Amino acid sequence: MPAIGPGVREIRVHTALEHRVCYIAKFAEAIYVLHAFEKRTRKTSQRDLDLARQRYQALVAQR
Repeated sequence: MPAIGPGVREIRVHTALEHRVCYIAKFAEAIYVLHAFEKRTRKTSQRDLDLARQRYQALVAQR
């Protein structure tokens, strides 16, 4: 998901509902889950994108 940050990927879980997990696995020490949420519409909400982007930026700043 380049809209969040370079290297960020998404797992899609298909059940009766749709779930998404945004994560980054490009660092050797860990896989970081940035955000997990239930998707209710076809488009990912701006709020969910912004939250994952903020967490990505905080992770990069911390490293």
